[in-house]
Amino acid sequence: MEAIHIVLVETTQGGNIGAVARAMKTMALNKLVLVRPKCFPSAECTARACGADELLATAKLSNSLKEAVQDCHLVIGSSARNQRTVTWPELDPKQTAYHLFNAAMEGPVALVFGRESSGLSNAELDCCHALARIPSSTAFQSLNLAAAVQIFAYELRLVHLSMHSQIEPAIRSIAPMSEQESMLEHLATMIKDIGFADPNQSPKLIRRLRRLLYRANLDRDEINLIRGLFSAAQHKAKIANRSNQYKLADSRNLN
Repeated sequence: MEAIHIVLVETTQGGNIGAVARAMKTMALNKLVLVRPKCFPSAECTARACGADELLATAKLSNSLKEAVQDCHLVIGSSARNQRTVTWPELDPKQTAYHLFNAAMEGPVALVFGRESSGLSNAELDCCHALARIPSSTAFQSLNLAAAVQIFAYELRLVHLSMHSQIEPAIRSIAPMSEQESMLEHLATMIKDIGFADPNQSPKLIRRLRRLLYRANLDRDEINLIRGLFSAAQHKAKIANRSNQYKLADSRNLN
């Protein structure tokens, strides 16, 4: 449970941050990360924490979600929105808990919650490997932030109690998010260099490739292997472009 981080993005109400800290402490979670909170610290935040003050005191502040999860091996974003132009792999709270608990044995993991009013943007979900959704009523899906955190925290606690003595540490270690992001940046450069597509003109293509690579749960050796392939493709493209330039120059000289 020590490796599981609860990340709140741009929370507007200080009281909600305090209530989340309380929900976390009741389920033995103690890693709280705040991305650009609108009202923190505050008296209301402390009051709503109801004794979970140490979580507020040790909360990590970040300037962006990307910065907050850069060392995490698995990042899952929670969202109630079901009308998005891009689809993400979806998990319910129980599935989310199992995935996080297993991955947490390899290193830090994060469960991310968005703004009270609008949740997480598509760009922020690009930092996530999957989307977690609470199967609430379709007639009324609005759930308080702390209540949503409590549901996931409870499921995590159940997994911890039932599996803590049964699961052996995983041999394979998934690469941290910062290395996965570097690979994706390399991918975007590579597909442009080889003439496959311009990433700036094909955001949906990049997003789909991101989803594909996230599902693979690559370790460091695998990322290095893939980046080696990217570099080789770029080198071949550079040689081909140079050869074409020479041929063009020769044809002009002949004319």
